[in-house]
Amino acid sequence: MKAIAVKQGENRPVLVDKPRPTPEPGQALVRTLSVGVDGTDHEVITGGHGGCPEGEDHLVLGHEAVGVVEDPNGTRFEAGDVVAPTVRRPPNGENEYFERGEPDMAPEGMYHERGILGAHGFMAEYFVSEEEFLVDVPASLTDLGFLVEPISIAEKAVELAYASRSSFTWEPEAGAVLGNGSLGLLTLALLRDKLGYERLYCLGRRDRPDPTVDIIEELGATYVDSRKTPADEMPEAFEPMDFVFEATGYAKHAFESVHALAPNGVAALLGVPGPWEFEIDGGSLHNELVMQNKALVGSVNSHVSHFESAVDTLAELPPWFTEALVTNVYGLDDFASAFDDDDTTIKTAVQFSTYEERR
Repeated sequence: MKAIAVKQGENRPVLVDKPRPTPEPGQALVRTLSVGVDGTDHEVITGGHGGCPEGEDHLVLGHEAVGVVEDPNGTRFEAGDVVAPTVRRPPNGENEYFERGEPDMAPEGMYHERGILGAHGFMAEYFVSEEEFLVDVPASLTDLGFLVEPISIAEKAVELAYASRSSFTWEPEAGAVLGNGSLGLLTLALLRDKLGYERLYCLGRRDRPDPTVDIIEELGATYVDSRKTPADEMPEAFEPMDFVFEATGYAKHAFESVHALAPNGVAALLGVPGPWEFEIDGGSLHNELVMQNKALVGSVNSHVSHFESAVDTLAELPPWFTEALVTNVYGLDDFASAFDDDDTTIKTAVQFSTYEERR
């Protein structure tokens, strides 16, 4: 079968041939429909993140997948069921996090991530997965099912943020998303359509005209150019934020978010920056967190419940939004174009087959 991989020591995706996998007991064989491309894929390709399975010289890419069950192999599924796979797997047998059904909370060294770290991903014509890591997707969402995984990331971060405010009455009205990539835009739509935020802002670094700015404004949010208004100046320029969702990986945003918050506000951090030393006023930061009941939460990965919520969210997104968000879906004959990154690209995917195909 055909698969898209990155070879050790190289920095570009290539098409490779691999044997079609055979499901073991408890696993289903899934025919891949499409797989999304995101920033993590680019980091893996350039060597800034992740790694190959032990003893192998390549990694099959892809962690944002949707597929159709080809061989249920005794699992709860039926042939033809559409599914989205979660990402984390136990590295060498079960551990306490997987046994509790909380793999997304496992620390480094206690998980593999398919298509990212230590385990082959889903950018192949077929893949196998244990049934507990497969989430049902309505057949009506097959064309957009690769968006389930990124939406699940936002679902988990929002869940953690709201949990941190659960000890008192918290009714957020103003929210800010830092980052106008595909994850930021999906989160903006989630905050508007699912959580009913009255006022939304999205911070980025793009010049008009720009397709992401058009989406932001069509959602009724305000675009904030961070070159003119940094995150920590948003309260003076606009208003204090009840909730801040950081999806940039810009290390200073972790601290600027605190100043951007209203009293009792919470910021969720999702970006993963590299090493960077800079000065901050630690005393003022500490004082602000304590005296104004502010909170910071970190969030990475997601699990089954978040995928299930993401499926519901995806079904509710307006068609104009998903049409504008997904820049293009490429076939195997032009898969490399899915990894091109320029100002006109928002979200791309690689298509391996269609739901209607029968093999």
